[in-house]
Amino acid sequence: MKAGKALLVTALLGTVLATVAAPAKDKDTTPGRLLSGKVVDKQDNVIPNAVVYITDTRSRATKTYIVGPDGTYRFPALSANEDYEVYAQFNGKSSDTKRVSQFDDRKVLNVTLRIDTK
Repeated sequence: MKAGKALLVTALLGTVLATVAAPAKDKDTTPGRLLSGKVVDKQDNVIPNAVVYITDTRSRATKTYIVGPDGTYRFPALSANEDYEVYAQFNGKSSDTKRVSQFDDRKVLNVTLRIDTK
């Protein structure tokens, strides 16, 4: 009789744990989207030391990234539920502002920012 109760309790406990753990398996556990790219001039030469600005259009929070010698920038872990605007500046000149939409479902986005340095 004790073995039967123990088996029943174990089976019920296993069912409860499986039910609780099931929704966690369906969740997307990735940290968000990645926006990366390069800052270049009109002749596609990289522009080191340019500053890239990204702004959350809802909260207006802005982050910056100073481009290294290879001209690349990275903004990891962006929310998939927000729109962003991104542009670059160098020596008082700016690139066009690009928009990253929440409706674009790609996890990795690559945006090249062009600055007319002349």
